[in-house]
Amino acid sequence: MELSGWGRYPRVQGTLTAPRDAAALAALLATAPPLIARGLGRAYGDSAVGAQTVSMRHFNRMIAFDPATGQLVAEAGVSLAEVIDAFLPRGWFPSVTPGTKFVTLGGAIAADVHGKNHHSEGAFSAFTDWLDLMGPDGSVTRCSRTENPELFQNTLGGMGLTGIVLRAAIRLRPVETGWIRQTMIPTRNLDEALEVFEETLAATYCVAWIDCLGTGAHLGRSLVMTGEHATLNEAKRPAAPFDTPRHRNIPFPVDLPGFALNPYTVRAFNALYYRMGARKAGEGLVDWDSYFYPLDAVQNWNRLYGRRGFMQFQCALPLDTGRAGLTQLLEAIARSGAASFLAVLKRFGAQDSAVSFPMEGYTLALDFPMTPRSLALMPELDRITIDHGGRFYLAKDSRMSPETLRRTDPRWAEFSRWRQAQGMDTHFASAQSQRLEL
Repeated sequence: MELSGWGRYPRVQGTLTAPRDAAALAALLATAPPLIARGLGRAYGDSAVGAQTVSMRHFNRMIAFDPATGQLVAEAGVSLAEVIDAFLPRGWFPSVTPGTKFVTLGGAIAADVHGKNHHSEGAFSAFTDWLDLMGPDGSVTRCSRTENPELFQNTLGGMGLTGIVLRAAIRLRPVETGWIRQTMIPTRNLDEALEVFEETLAATYCVAWIDCLGTGAHLGRSLVMTGEHATLNEAKRPAAPFDTPRHRNIPFPVDLPGFALNPYTVRAFNALYYRMGARKAGEGLVDWDSYFYPLDAVQNWNRLYGRRGFMQFQCALPLDTGRAGLTQLLEAIARSGAASFLAVLKRFGAQDSAVSFPMEGYTLALDFPMTPRSLALMPELDRITIDHGGRFYLAKDSRMSPETLRRTDPRWAEFSRWRQAQGMDTHFASAQSQRLEL
């Protein structure tokens, strides 16, 4: 069948198999390698598709929970949405979550996902205690920071190329309510936005929507949103602290025509969105779903970009060059007129890991429709990132060249040599790993 990531580009022809247990999975490894595991398909590009793709949808059981520590043991196919449904009413929430709850634990581990709290608490790996990994020979290895630590570190962020995660132990955080105390801070330009990020490092969560088509004095104007889990007193709902509004899923059943997203419509949307956000400046309560997962309210929102799909550009820039790099990136995007209305800026904290994406500094994520104009812009954005010592997020990549990856992130060359020495390269491969010569 034809498979793609969330960006619907590229589309890959291959076989999709959904084994029901570890024995069937081991048999696949013995008879049909190389293969790659797939969760809910929310990686944007081709990192979870290949000639042989294995759906983990049947590995979907929660196994154990320790209320003293918040440790949850669950299979790799369990989604964050299912974790929230089961545990938020009991006063627990994922310690780290990306911008969608429709991601599996296995996918979160493979990409070492990050959220709005990386600056304060780190990535998903910081709250992963151990995992069970099926290797090339079908055997299962328990690995953690003290048990098979090299395998553990290379699996966190290793994009599924070290084996197949069967189950893991992650830690949830205790919360008193389902509400977030949000502070909305409009900024006139990038410099003001970065100042706010540095002044609010004590906040648990912080994220900014950024207008990537602003120019001149408005270059990088943003809406910065900090957040804290509201206490019982703050939420003022002692009888039902987790009774938050149920969001109606808005269907998006058709592909927009390719001309719908253009510099004019996106510029108008950005101006309107900024004005609406500025009216909400200050502190207020928002429900957890609206704060963490605004796009999840729209089913199949990827169809906004039309049948050709879209690509996401996400880079991380080190702290000392971040301001200059972000300025050049935004200037290049504004000059090109390439349309991106889903633009997100976050602050990263320090991270010491084998191949995980974050580095201390800033990360900018932008969605572009798959058009000649957008494709022509990508090499310039790549060059600016490389010139400023940045790196790219493979969970969002769909078109980078192996030369670009080697220039920006030499860790992957070492990872590839290690993987080959372990015999993993012949058993685990995605369309992305082959494209990037990993």
